[in-house]
Amino acid sequence: MRLFQKAITNIFHPLFVPIAGTFAYFIITPKYSPLELQSGNILPIFILTVIIPIITFLILKNIGYVHSVQLPTLKERKYPLIINLVLLSMIVFKVIPNNYVIELYFYFVGLIGATVATTLLLFLKIKSSMHLMGMGSLLMFLINLSIHFEINITIALSIFILIIGLVATSRLYFHAHSKLELLIGLTIGIISQLLTVKYWL
Repeated sequence: MRLFQKAITNIFHPLFVPIAGTFAYFIITPKYSPLELQSGNILPIFILTVIIPIITFLILKNIGYVHSVQLPTLKERKYPLIINLVLLSMIVFKVIPNNYVIELYFYFVGLIGATVATTLLLFLKIKSSMHLMGMGSLLMFLINLSIHFEINITIALSIFILIIGLVATSRLYFHAHSKLELLIGLTIGIISQLLTVKYWL
């Protein structure tokens, strides 16, 4: 059981939420997306949101600023969140404008909003679940895409909601968060995407 819960925590780590949303968009959208447009977004987003954060984490761990990939303390969470905020901003201002996709643009704007909210809560000594924040953001983005393109992805959404339940269970299993912290993270993720809806839906 412990191995299964550990796998769930790592597979659905918030690190993969930006690239997962990007892939989901290109899978769901009925609009023609040439290979150049897809690669022009996917590759730099993957580098900025997966490769660079992993390298940065290793550096922070080496110099003693963080000790675990789960970032259990408030202090350990501040540096990765601020770095992530910078990287997400680079995507919004540098990557997407070169291969403009309005849905992805506001998806990342929503992720920036969620990251800012989570960071501000840290300074107020309030810890929220980054796992659930990411999952909530991705869930709301998928729902928005379904409505926007009038595509029925009910089964996919149902499976994803089940996965969110598994992730929440794994965080409770490892005593990484309280139920309130999970709820706060999920709420931040959902609301951050809802606030962008009026600009593109």
